[in-house]
Amino acid sequence: MPDETTGSTVPRRQLGRYLRELRGGQRLTVRAAAERLEWSEAKIWRIETGQVSLRSLDVEAMCKVYGADASLTEALMGLAKETKARGWWHSYGDVIPEGFDVYIGLEEAASTVSWYEAELVPGLLQTESYAHTLIQADNPGVDAQEIDRRVHVRIARQALITRATAPPKLDVVLNEAIVRRPVGGPSIMYAQLNRLAEASTLPNVSLRIMPFNAGLHHGIMSGPFVILRFPLNGDGKASEPPTVYVDGFTGALYLDKAAEIQRYEQAFADIWASALTEDASRDLIHEAAREFG
Repeated sequence: MPDETTGSTVPRRQLGRYLRELRGGQRLTVRAAAERLEWSEAKIWRIETGQVSLRSLDVEAMCKVYGADASLTEALMGLAKETKARGWWHSYGDVIPEGFDVYIGLEEAASTVSWYEAELVPGLLQTESYAHTLIQADNPGVDAQEIDRRVHVRIARQALITRATAPPKLDVVLNEAIVRRPVGGPSIMYAQLNRLAEASTLPNVSLRIMPFNAGLHHGIMSGPFVILRFPLNGDGKASEPPTVYVDGFTGALYLDKAAEIQRYEQAFADIWASALTEDASRDLIHEAAREFG
């Protein structure tokens, strides 16, 4: 087993999650898995907690014991190659298949999500019609059944906001352009804005609008980003280090170095302070909805 790397922990943590879920699906204890693989229990534990990088051959062996199918085994082996990377740029459709969404796993595990968005409503707050419009536009030539499947996946993600057990705290700042841009037409935007206003009243959701008249702010320099923070352990320490996610046109950037996190946290603090209050933001959303309605 390779030693702990100094690179990004994101692929290691995510690989550990998938392997732990596979083991659990087979109802195997750590001891039973270690015996079948002829490894120590400590090695299984280090892998599942993302403490070490991992060889593709080791992942293949685990997948065989855990009964994973060929496509999932291939995906996890590809992810294993990324566990040795110093920084992690995940290019969709390259090493890791497009449907193997690492971000969704991180989002599900997060306790706090801080999100700045400049152009479009975040996926966690989209209506089905708004999501369909975006996904269809972003996937020309894809058949309707596949579009519907992708829309379903996006909408299904939203259950985490209202889940009964420890829903994450969601702090969102949206550029005013988002509530003014008629994505899909007036009726779709009217429903989408009402959805935003409704979501902003949830106890774990704080939503602010960055008005046009705010002038220069950190979001203009940083661009859109998400900061994911994770639950605390019994000793008061975070179960996983914070991660910054930046979605790009051809791939996604995951950052988890202390200096990177600090810079984005400072940027979000400035963005949050520069935006309208939550009440004023809700008023602006209702105003925009009336214009579309």
